[in-house]
Amino acid sequence: QVQLVESGGGLVQPGGSLSLSCAASGSISNFYAMCWYRQAPGKQREWVATVTSGGATGYKDSVKGRFTISRDNAKNTVSLQMDSLKPEDTAVYYCGARTRITGPPDYWGQGTQVTVSS
Repeated sequence: QVQLVESGGGLVQPGGSLSLSCAASGSISNFYAMCWYRQAPGKQREWVATVTSGGATGYKDSVKGRFTISRDNAKNTVSLQMDSLKPEDTAVYYCGARTRITGPPDYWGQGTQVTVSS
């Protein structure tokens, strides 16, 4: 069992930046992939970005070029740098840990709110 705790959310103006962090209670090296998802009000949770144990990354099309996911195995943390934020990026952002090659995460954090508004 691992616990994931997100931090770094908040209110930012359009065009601004935020950096989210996810701290794991155990070694993230045990997981095939670490992911970020988000859920906007009235919408389903959607995948945002993934970084595998090998360092490969993947992004939702709408965030490519604006968001960067990274992992620090020594500190057991995963980060999501978000630049050029848009109002449509407003959502609760969740960190996830996945043991399998595909499928949803096996473990979830509690989420952190990101609001992009002027």
